[in-house]
Amino acid sequence: MRSKLVLHAVDSHTEGMPTRVITGGIGTLPGATMNERRLYVRDHRDDIRQLLMNEPRGHSAMSGAILQPPTRPDCDWGVVYIEVSGCLPMCGHGTIGVATVLVEAGMVEVVEPVTTVRLDTPAGLVVAEVAVEGGAARAVTLRNVPSFAVGLDRKATLPDGRTVTYDLAYGGNFYAILPLEQFGLPFDRSRKDDILKAGLSLMDVVNAGEEPVHPEDPTVRGCHHVHLFAPGATARHSRHAMVIHPGWFDRSPCGTGTSARMAQLHARGELPLHTEFVNESFIGTRFTGRLLGTTEVAGRPAVLPSFTGRAWITGTAQYLLDPDDPFPAGFVL
Repeated sequence: MRSKLVLHAVDSHTEGMPTRVITGGIGTLPGATMNERRLYVRDHRDDIRQLLMNEPRGHSAMSGAILQPPTRPDCDWGVVYIEVSGCLPMCGHGTIGVATVLVEAGMVEVVEPVTTVRLDTPAGLVVAEVAVEGGAARAVTLRNVPSFAVGLDRKATLPDGRTVTYDLAYGGNFYAILPLEQFGLPFDRSRKDDILKAGLSLMDVVNAGEEPVHPEDPTVRGCHHVHLFAPGATARHSRHAMVIHPGWFDRSPCGTGTSARMAQLHARGELPLHTEFVNESFIGTRFTGRLLGTTEVAGRPAVLPSFTGRAWITGTAQYLLDPDDPFPAGFVL
């Protein structure tokens, strides 16, 4: 077999959402921090992301993670997140997939009943506590980066003239959060195209107006997620459809989205600390979250979120690139 490169991967899914974990073939990326490595992939090695995420090796909702040596001494592994839309600062479902792969592939020292894995991510330190039974990862609890509400009851006028009210929050990525019923649509997968169009229209307006920027890192910017919660959603159990740039739904309950949703609910006085919150995806899978404490981010009130979910390994692979392949960066249809 001829190939310009050989990339080793362990594929998994977290509550329905894929994570292609790249375990070898890329080497150590340049950068003194994991965010610098993220930006290096974005600016100089986007061909790798496109090759792995786009068709024919990936698909329109593909997600992945590149394992790296950590850049900080208190971590076990570093992670750069990749997906069809680009390189994210943090990915909750992807981190659950990474932690599961590290345990089940023997890439960390495994201790039962709980193996703790400290991950160096572009958004900061993320601690994964993996429940292990018989050498298998049964569940992963993540202590995510500090999360916070950016603004409540913001107004946006859509291209069709409709005005909607939304909250903006950060949980590792920025999220516009609002009830789906503001668009006059049912929480029904048969209307998924209409729901997707509605979420993307709001996303465009948010970014064209006051684009969100992280107060401590200006490279983390833009709203690429819209959380549309279903009728009957509460501060204890919420169902939602998560619309993601450039046009797909998160199959998982979305880890950074769960963190942002809890930060939003806490800012509204609806979710106290140490209170269980169940977040349910568009396909019915669940993460269970809770807020562990409070903190500040650049003087802004913030919370310390955690959430628990499950991942399953679906395969291993070596991804190749034939020198004559007409699609060296894949394609999007």
